[in-house]
Amino acid sequence: MTEEPIKESPGAPKSLTPVPMEKNPKSEVVVTAVPLVSEVQLLAATGGAELSCYRCIIPFAVVVFITGIVVTAVAYSFNSHGSIISILGLVLLSSGLFLLASSALCWKVRQRSKKAKRRESQTALVANQRSLFA
Repeated sequence: MTEEPIKESPGAPKSLTPVPMEKNPKSEVVVTAVPLVSEVQLLAATGGAELSCYRCIIPFAVVVFITGIVVTAVAYSFNSHGSIISILGLVLLSSGLFLLASSALCWKVRQRSKKAKRRESQTALVANQRSLFA
């Protein structure tokens, strides 16, 4: 069995430890390197989508909300109050409203955290500038 050096992928953590996986009948040990994924690599792979959940929920919430409106309108146009279809329409309508409200809340929280980070960085810049001129 030829020994080849383990090639590191760009951006991978430097400390890859080989992990013994299994033994062959010839008592040779098969070694496989298990790479660790860093947060930076995850951001690069997903395009930063894990921090934008509210953007993903909005289209689904709009579809559920419109479906709830249509089903509720159809149910009440046939004067079937309290039937399964009217309850289904009201559930869809309320879940669509809930999803829209939760995505708006997530967006607000994200905007506040962006403003706080921006304010902190500006404060650090001003403090650094004052120390340079003092």
